[in-house]
Amino acid sequence: MAPKGIIRTIELADGRTITIETGRLAKQADGAVVVSMGKTMLLATVVSAKEAKEDVDFMPLSVDYKEKYASTGKFPGGFFKREGRPSDYEVLIARLVDRALRPLFPDNYHAETQVLINLISGESDVAPDALAALAASSALAVSDIPFNGPISEVRVAYIDGKFVINPSITALAGAELDLMVAATIDNIMMVEGESKEVSEALMLEALKVAHDAIRVQCQAQIDLAAMVEKANPKRVYCHEVNDEELREAVLAFAYKPCYEIAMKGNPNKHERSDAFKAVCQQYIDTLPEEESEAKTKLVKRYFHDAEKKAVRDAILNERIRLDGRKLNEIRPIWSEVDYLPSAHGSAIFTRGETQALVTVTLGTKLDVQTIDGAVFEGTSTFMLHYNFPSFSTGEVKPNRGVSRREVGHGNLAERALKVMVPGGEENPYTVRVVSDILESNGSSSMASVCGGTLALMDAGVKIKKPVAGIAMGLITEGGSDKFAVLSDILGDEDHLGDMDFKVTGTKDGITACQMDIKVDGLSYEVLEQALEQARQGRLHILGEMAKTITEPRADYKDHVPRIEKMMIDKEFIGAIIGPGGKIIQEMQRETNTTIVIEEQGNFGVIDIVSANKESIDLAKARIRAIVAVPEVGEIYLGTVKNIMPFGAFVEILPGKDGLLHISEIEWKRLETVESVLKVGDKIKVKLIGVDAKTGKMKLSRKVLIPRPESEQDRNNKE
Repeated sequence: MAPKGIIRTIELADGRTITIETGRLAKQADGAVVVSMGKTMLLATVVSAKEAKEDVDFMPLSVDYKEKYASTGKFPGGFFKREGRPSDYEVLIARLVDRALRPLFPDNYHAETQVLINLISGESDVAPDALAALAASSALAVSDIPFNGPISEVRVAYIDGKFVINPSITALAGAELDLMVAATIDNIMMVEGESKEVSEALMLEALKVAHDAIRVQCQAQIDLAAMVEKANPKRVYCHEVNDEELREAVLAFAYKPCYEIAMKGNPNKHERSDAFKAVCQQYIDTLPEEESEAKTKLVKRYFHDAEKKAVRDAILNERIRLDGRKLNEIRPIWSEVDYLPSAHGSAIFTRGETQALVTVTLGTKLDVQTIDGAVFEGTSTFMLHYNFPSFSTGEVKPNRGVSRREVGHGNLAERALKVMVPGGEENPYTVRVVSDILESNGSSSMASVCGGTLALMDAGVKIKKPVAGIAMGLITEGGSDKFAVLSDILGDEDHLGDMDFKVTGTKDGITACQMDIKVDGLSYEVLEQALEQARQGRLHILGEMAKTITEPRADYKDHVPRIEKMMIDKEFIGAIIGPGGKIIQEMQRETNTTIVIEEQGNFGVIDIVSANKESIDLAKARIRAIVAVPEVGEIYLGTVKNIMPFGAFVEILPGKDGLLHISEIEWKRLETVESVLKVGDKIKVKLIGVDAKTGKMKLSRKVLIPRPESEQDRNNKE
């Protein structure tokens, strides 16, 4: 007999329901749940080791999200016909869940923990990503793994003047704002999304609407966990050995010199880092030789805590930052376009010690990206790829493919820019932007947005408005109302601070955002100040970018392939392509062009691509000839294709032959056609008729030749 599961149900405002069930599937995992909405079902499992590995002083958490193609009745693409490495979409969903969960594990819990989320049933119009974090948190809630949750995540969209929680995929297409928000009952933890130049006020209101929905989902998890015996109490663990006396000694020794280093305002991050390391080493040197080796690791951990406290206190007390800037001051900016002569568009954007080299490549419909997921299908004509080599931070690391971080940062920059890239006649190209980070000290993704804008304008892409991005930070003091909002944060300020809030937009509104919060009890008043400070910083950066280029190039560069469109009746598509593609391949070869045909409704849309206008004109003439309709009475220069005893077949237009009867070749009687014509001859002929039933064309050559005088004519003249 099948076991009976434990179920909690969540009612959404529009009447839909979400159910969380545990106790039936994957019972050997530490926690497992099935979250369902309509026909969409996610199975989330969590397993955590009982003990931490030796010398691990961090949280070794891994989160994976996987969409099974069988969940929507599909086969995976490719040769092997099985799910392979995660798609970018799956990586992005896993990152969203990871970022929401990771800060809520106890600081001293270091056991290896794995969260797996699988889409096991999918519905075509339901986006499963909005349920992934709810499923993961629910699996933790019903386990005995220590976790300071629960959390949940919802999508909030602004559609037709109203906020909608977890809208359908169809409805989402018309959204002005699309945000994923994760939170506990009390605090927002993570935000990521895109929008069409919305205001800061609307963004803040969206966060409040999302949080209200999340509170309900968190309470459902608490109620579910109370019904699961295994979830109460949580497991007992001891993953750290501490020496409180040593901790106090390190703090007493290091706090003041670290505070002084922070106050010097050195803009060079490597020099600052060396100065902090020197203080740590000075303390290690004071230890007796027999204690030094045993205590060095603990000293470094406690020194990090002392450095963090000193830097944060210095910012809060002195209102001056590590590199000497004011709280709302942006680092020096310089930029340049057209740096790479062979690229279709290029730019260098440098802000402080962060630098991006960005390129733009313009392609055709043949370069369109195909998206073939279990739920989401379609194509993309705009893509942005982000690369973060180790030399950008002066480090040596193995290069093992694209990291999840690179996928995430590239996606954020892509969301920021894509709403400003036009389609249709204004931009017939497939556009690929690549941002290579050459230096990094804070917010390289935002440098990618700024550099991307400059490179697109350099390429001649008619973007609607320039877009800039800025990363905001936050320093708070526990137990007080003292805080500092930081504009354009450094890497150290991100690491030692309480918030990383990236905001991109034009002069008129926000196009994308990403926020991770590491502190409890962040008020909406603080977020409001951060958004306003970000707006002012964004306007400053846009002003600096305008010193380099203010609008897109009037024309594309000479080496950029030109695309000209033609519209034809779809009945001619086959004639242009020809049997086995023979005609179009021949046309491309002879005109040195690339020709792409796409059927849209009752028409064929043709893109003719070449860097040479004469080649495009030649291809257009060939196509016009193919789609032209022969007219009786018109004269054509034809080619003799075949000779028969009764006449010759002459091609007057590509793919259109007519019969030139032997009696219509010349005025005199011919014994054979070959006596006058041979295959391949170019001759002028006139279309003298079309058979009404068969559509066969009748041609004449002799009507274009002066008729010889007959003997009777000559006699009449005499």
